[in-house]
Amino acid sequence: MGSVKGPSSPEDYRSAHFLVHTDLAAKDARKLLDRLEVMLGLISKYWGQPPTGTIECYVVDDLHNWPAGSLPPAGLTKVRERAGITMVETMNQGPRTLAAKAVVVAVTENGTPQHEAVHAYCGQTFGKTGPLWYAEGMAEVGQYWRQNDTSVHCHPHIIKYLRSTPAKPLAAVLAEDGAARPGQPQAVTGDSWQNYAWRWALCHMLVNNANYAGRFRPFGQAMLAGQAARFEEVFAPMMREIEFEYLFFLAHVEDGYRVDLCRWDWNRKFKSPRPGAPITAHVAANHGWQPSGAELSTEHSYHYQATGSWQTAKDSKETSADGGADNLSRLEGVMMNDYTLGEPFLLGANGTFTPPSEGQLYLRCHDAWTSLADNKGTLTVKISSTAAAPEENPSTAQEDAR
Repeated sequence: MGSVKGPSSPEDYRSAHFLVHTDLAAKDARKLLDRLEVMLGLISKYWGQPPTGTIECYVVDDLHNWPAGSLPPAGLTKVRERAGITMVETMNQGPRTLAAKAVVVAVTENGTPQHEAVHAYCGQTFGKTGPLWYAEGMAEVGQYWRQNDTSVHCHPHIIKYLRSTPAKPLAAVLAEDGAARPGQPQAVTGDSWQNYAWRWALCHMLVNNANYAGRFRPFGQAMLAGQAARFEEVFAPMMREIEFEYLFFLAHVEDGYRVDLCRWDWNRKFKSPRPGAPITAHVAANHGWQPSGAELSTEHSYHYQATGSWQTAKDSKETSADGGADNLSRLEGVMMNDYTLGEPFLLGANGTFTPPSEGQLYLRCHDAWTSLADNKGTLTVKISSTAAAPEENPSTAQEDAR
């Protein structure tokens, strides 16, 4: 008489693109398959290649439910660490990959199966996962990805870590290429969740920021196709802007934050307001810092006037630039000088101010950074110098009178 399986013994579950061996309850296993299929559809659309073959996954809830020898040895080590691993075997003809097979071993928590499934899709479809920073960063992007939703969805401990730890410089993240060293095999993906966090932040910003997304996507496709593409070369004209926006994202990241609404407009030209010739800006309530077009000096004072109304919630009252309680929806400004931001300061519907530092003036509707999406309305802001207009040259006036 054969032995009877316990309720938590590993079982096999299949979907269109996955074979999952797991000790999860049947209901939870099917939910996982649904999440994996949705994610696979999103990432394959992003990279422009349909998935190849079936991705095989061992998903472990409780290691005690798995008989000895039922997990690949490398996977068993990762499971004991409460982590995951993707192993890819390829059949190559010279530099060309003819076929690839990916096997995932992962624990159930922290989105690890989805993360590893991104690696598996890349390895099985392209035969490559890209340099370490890209592979791990995009795997994290993939596990959090939701249909028609670009906002941040991240584990709370990741956000807490990013907000409370000195930012890892852009150059340091990009240096993590995972390349093979002399006498060593190619590095496998997976090191620490802290490093994952920095890579995710960079990739999430680049995927969702229209300033860079159109260049970042084909750059990733080129790397997965085996082309020798270097980030510093592809993005050379905009490296300072990328580093600024990466660091700004790290300083403000929270669940619900929208990179697409908070991206910086680098195309607006700035000039000094002349007496009698105000500079006009249109400031939308549902965006982050927006360029005023005014280059200001601490040696002068400036007058501003904001007309129009906006609101900071779907059902809230419209307000002027003076805002409401706790200064919510009030017009505020910040000065930027050589990619360095000063401290924000409150403005209002009209008034005169001397900037706290020289540089370019940016404006926004004062609201929580995670609450911009439901804001409505746009203000027209005019900024002028308070200096007296230059006196008209008498000879010129006489000439004009003729």
